[in-house]
Amino acid sequence: LADFVGQVGGERVQVSSLIGPDADSHGFEPTPADAGRVAAASLVVANGLGFDEWVGRLVRAAGGSVPVAVVTRGVSALKASGDGHGHNLRHHGSATDPHAFQSVANARIYVANIRDALIQADGAGAARYHERTTAYLGELDRLEDEIRAGIGRIALERRRIVTSHHAFAYFGAAYGLRFLAPRGMSSEGDVSARDVARIIRQIRSDAIPAVFLENVADPRLLERIGKESGARIGGKLY
Repeated sequence: LADFVGQVGGERVQVSSLIGPDADSHGFEPTPADAGRVAAASLVVANGLGFDEWVGRLVRAAGGSVPVAVVTRGVSALKASGDGHGHNLRHHGSATDPHAFQSVANARIYVANIRDALIQADGAGAARYHERTTAYLGELDRLEDEIRAGIGRIALERRRIVTSHHAFAYFGAAYGLRFLAPRGMSSEGDVSARDVARIIRQIRSDAIPAVFLENVADPRLLERIGKESGARIGGKLY
């Protein structure tokens, strides 16, 4: 979100990200210093869909006067009811999957909502925000072409990815990949021995060659699954 705001706002905005790179949004606990940063802000940008429910509490703690832009407005949210194996994958009780930013189509919606929120907060910059948004949407178009070309080189039967938790459903739906994970929508969810055994069996039966770590997750679970299934560690997802 910080990058999107920076891309649209350019020189007219000073962006401060409450959650830094490689930090886990699921377990984030705001500090009094964060409340101070929010109180000094002209705008707070939130994902919504249950992803960052702490934002409302933080804004109230900061005095409650800062406008909040929820940038998933207009996104067709995916359900977070189950994974096909009878497992509830809800994110902190939410019935929707909040990881909507994982498809470029949704990124375009995020960016348009950010543009509109910045214009509302800073009408004098409207022309500049429109100009930068148009340029950035062009970059996103080229990115999507690159994604589709890359995935197009992978055989259909090999488009399966094992990772830590179910955070990539939007990417999978948009680009024809199937994601398998022992954990639900939140990276903080518990994992049972049965879930681990199920993933290991599936890796073996489908001859899945690799499992992928996540930048915000403890790697030990996936390393164990890789060792017991015979799959190698294929890289890191963000």
